Amino acid sequence: MIAKQHRTPLPSVDWLHGKMSDLKIQFQVFEGPMDLLLFLVKKQEVDIYEVNMTELATQFLAHVELMQRLDLELAGEFIVMASTLMYIKSRELLPMEEQVEDPDEDDNEDPRWDLIRRLVEYRRFKDASQDLQRLEIEQRNVYTRRPGSIPIEPLPAGNRLEANIFDLVEAVNELLERFAKRETSRSEIVDDRWSISEKIGLIRRRFSQVGRLTFSELFDGVGSRGEVAATFLALLELVRLKQLRTTQAAAFGEIEITIAPVEMQHLESEHMQPETMLT
Repeated sequence: MIAKQHRTPLPSVDWLHGKMSDLKIQFQVFEGPMDLLLFLVKKQEVDIYEVNMTELATQFLAHVELMQRLDLELAGEFIVMASTLMYIKSRELLPMEEQVEDPDEDDNEDPRWDLIRRLVEYRRFKDASQDLQRLEIEQRNVYTRRPGSIPIEPLPAGNRLEANIFDLVEAVNELLERFAKRETSRSEIVDDRWSISEKIGLIRRRFSQVGRLTFSELFDGVGSRGEVAATFLALLELVRLKQLRTTQAAAFGEIEITIAPVEMQHLESEHMQPETMLT
């Protein structure tokens, strides 16, 4: 069975380096290399045992390069996995008679199948973890808005999927591609040194008013790739702090951003405080 080809184009975003140094986002607090591999396997829409390793390696390297250009601090495990995938890719591309045997490699050990075995085990672990998390959410008390509180709708129903970091990276990649096409010459690119800390404040104030936005709505009004990147990194930090939550109605669908339960209660407390002081 031939896997479907899903290529992620890389925008030219080298200009990002050094422009937003006020806050570093540590990627390892979100996901690891195995999570990225499972995400890419799911996009190929094939059984994990039939995955196209050459395509998987290409996509993995493209995502790692994009995340590095976005100034995300990647754990060393991503580089190790990239090396492993490149080795597997080289073995699959070379004819058997041209492959050089590794004296340290076990005769019965195939790096491709070893990686697939690890992926299967990790997927089982992730599925079990998600089942436990789902049970925990179902057992929580349903959040009820108090009289006089700000008009924020509750979080989406439990049938929505959590949008992971890779969904977000692919979504912002599409935005960056769009802006790259608009900025056809260097003279059109303004010096947009955006502060991620300032963007965090702007996003928090916006969500205190509206409660929820789609991913594309969050970026309404941005004027450059630099502002897109700063807004995206600010969003990641707020997700990391569990102040915002990102979900999808279906896998790879439109991303919706909502205020997380704890942050929603905090905002309502702030809203209720002036009334309490007047009594």
